[in-house]
Amino acid sequence: MNLILNIDTAMETASVCLADNGNPIAYASHTSKKDHASWLHVAIKNIMSAQKLKLNQLKAIAVSDGPGSYTGLRVGMASAKGLCYALNKPLITVPTLKMMAFAARNETTELLIPMIDARRMEVFTAIYTSGITEICSATNMILDKNSFQDRLNQHTITFFGSGSTKFKVLISHPNAFFTIIDSNATHMIELSKAKADENNFTDLAYSEPFYGKDFHSNVKHTL
Repeated sequence: MNLILNIDTAMETASVCLADNGNPIAYASHTSKKDHASWLHVAIKNIMSAQKLKLNQLKAIAVSDGPGSYTGLRVGMASAKGLCYALNKPLITVPTLKMMAFAARNETTELLIPMIDARRMEVFTAIYTSGITEICSATNMILDKNSFQDRLNQHTITFFGSGSTKFKVLISHPNAFFTIIDSNATHMIELSKAKADENNFTDLAYSEPFYGKDFHSNVKHTL
């Protein structure tokens, strides 16, 4: 067996997925953001028990490491690190925006731009090709009508995620497409397996979530 436990608590819905050699074998989710912490460990215990597996049989533990909800990220990272320390297992971190992009990989546009709502007109975002190659890393930005104009003039783009709805009302461009994509821990499976296969693990002592930096206006910062 090649078991990896995938944990995502970065956004409104928390989820856990157990995968064996890149194939999902158990999944659980929880929609009440206020009690992700109390739900998570019970869900992990139930998943392992239902499969008649022990936690020490895991090869690694993966967690989405942001950006996203400050509290949610802390819950996920603390839980994943605690399990890794207790079990002496390696930690894998998966960027939340990349997880979202993977969930949208079947869209037909040239670029994928996931957006996580950060209140007002602010979002966490990044840019990926349809093959999930990152061409602009995760950043925080304040949306306006000029956001992504250079990209839109050259490429078809799918915008999605909780922050995309407020961008949709700002622009009208023939290359801009908006859709609803539900991402969860199942969309971490291939990404975490690829890292495990390469022994690309995160240093437990120094790992921490990516919370984001100061927000940038598009006057000075254009993706």
